[in-house]
Formats: sequence, C-alpha cells, structure tokens
Amino acid sequence: MKFKLDPTVVVILATLTLGLLLPISGRPAEIFDIVTKVGVFILFFGYGARLSAAETKAGLVNWRLHLTILLTTFVVFPLLALPMSALPDGWLSDPVKIGLIFLCLVPSTVQMSITMTSLAGGNVPAAMVSATASNLAGVVITPLLAMLFIPGSNGGGIGFDQALGVAVQLLLPFILGQLSRFATAGFMAKHKSRLKYLDQAVICLIIYGAFSDLRVSGSWRGLQLADLFIAVPLILALLAFVLWLTWNAGGWLGLPREDRIALLFCGTKKSLATGAPMASVLFGGATVGLIVLPLMFYHQAQLLAGSVIAGKLAEGSKRAETEPQA
Repeated sequence: MKFKLDPTVVVILATLTLGLLLPISGRPAEIFDIVTKVGVFILFFGYGARLSAAETKAGLVNWRLHLTILLTTFVVFPLLALPMSALPDGWLSDPVKIGLIFLCLVPSTVQMSITMTSLAGGNVPAAMVSATASNLAGVVITPLLAMLFIPGSNGGGIGFDQALGVAVQLLLPFILGQLSRFATAGFMAKHKSRLKYLDQAVICLIIYGAFSDLRVSGSWRGLQLADLFIAVPLILALLAFVLWLTWNAGGWLGLPREDRIALLFCGTKKSLATGAPMASVLFGGATVGLIVLPLMFYHQAQLLAGSVIAGKLAEGSKRAETEPQA
C-alpha cells in the first residue's frame, strides 16, 4: 500500500518551517496579527452564513455533547495532570513541570476546534457552541484550577478582556453571518467545496504566527535537553491518549459520527491564545516563556495531528455520503 501524504499537511509543514526560518517581529508582526484576526473574522462570518437557523438550534440543544466536552476539558485533563505533578524533583526544571500541569488546565481553542470539525465533516454548530462555552468558562475555571493544582499561583486579573475578545472575534462575525443569510446563503451553498481553502488558509496564518512568535520570543533559551527528552514524549502521549479517549467515548455514548468528530476536536484542543495571556497573569516573571512552552508544543502537535485526522475523517464522511442507504 502506497503512503500518500496529505497536501494540507505539506502546506502546514512548509508554513511552520517558514515561521521558524523567516520569523517576523515589530511592525510587520503587528500587521500580520491584524491580518490573521481579519481572516478569523471572515472565517466565522462564513460559518454563520453557511449554517441555517435549524442547524444552529440543533447545535444549541445538543446538551450531551456539550457536557461531555466540558467534562473532558475541565475534569479529565486536570486529572491527567496529577501524574505529571508527581514527577520526582530534578527530572524537569520547575517552570517546565509547572507548564505541563498548566497545559492540562487551559480551555479548548475555539477557531481551531471549529475549523478542524468543519474540515472533517463534523457537527459545526455544536462545535461552535461547545468550543466557545469552553473558552468562556475557562476564563473563570482555569485560574481556580491553577490555584488548586499549582501551589503559589494566584488567579487575579483575568476576565473581561478574554470574554470580550471571544465575543468580538468569534461570536460577532458568526451572528453577522447568520443575519446575512438572506443575501449570502445561495453563494455559500454554491461554493461550499471551495470554502475549505479559506479554513486551510486561516490555519496557515495561525501556524506561521505561532512559530514566528516562538522563534522571536526566545522561549527556547534556558531550556535543558532533559526537559525536551521527558516533556515532549509526555505531551505526545497525552495528546494520543485524549484523541483515543474522546473518539471512543463518543462511540460508548452512542453519538452520531458528526458529534463524535466534534467531541474529538473540541475535547482535545488546548488554546495557546487564551492560555498564554492567562499564564502571564497567573505566574509573571521571566519564567513565563518556559511555563508556556509545553502548551506551545501541544498546540503545534494538535495542529499537525488534527490536520491529518481531519483529512482522514473527511474521506470517511464523503464515502458515507455516497454509499447507498440500507
């Protein structure tokens, strides 16, 4: 059997390589950040314009799926942090060890969860509701969990700005897209197959920005080889386990395929965009870069793994659509 490399993965690998080799900083980085935010705004406007009112209502009432995703994010993940907090002293530098625990406490990423769900042929309305609810709940829950799991952290100063950012960048364009359906629904339906390239373009913008920031910020400085040899396998094992768990949990609960896809992506993602600002407030000081580093590694791993899995699931969804019903 021949191995066929997904073109999307090739583009993503090229994008992250470009981010490492040719990072941007200063004014160009500020402009790029604006472009990325505009891209995310357009993307979510498109999600709103694509979804009928009936589909949106179905996403809101799918309480079993939403509850499972929230429990995975804020109960299962923190429980998985317990073995990491029990690692013997000296195995990892203290900031990296704290970072591994903190990784398990942050909420799900919104745009990536929904984008991957869309690419894989999953339940986008439900993903929109669950991922947004996770991100908003995390503004309160993550600092509380940090106080419980990480001695010495404090939860002050987090709240309105994160909530406002989610509302303006994600909920507002989605609502505007819904309101525009009287004029845009026909266009969206006609070009549905081509709109996946918009999803992929926004992913590439996010990946380039993340790897460029990683290079420019100098977060690698102070990192020891032992941290990499121990932390990276732990992060990859964590990601592999939650991917296995969420997909199979969807089957155990009897969820339809579209909901299982939403659970898979919304339940396993961790938000660097939300987690990094939270870390700066919770911990402060020069060690924040190292504390956030495990989250950065997980973020990149979930992008790459998610892209591959979304492509495979999309193929399965297409086959299911073309197969004659019994």
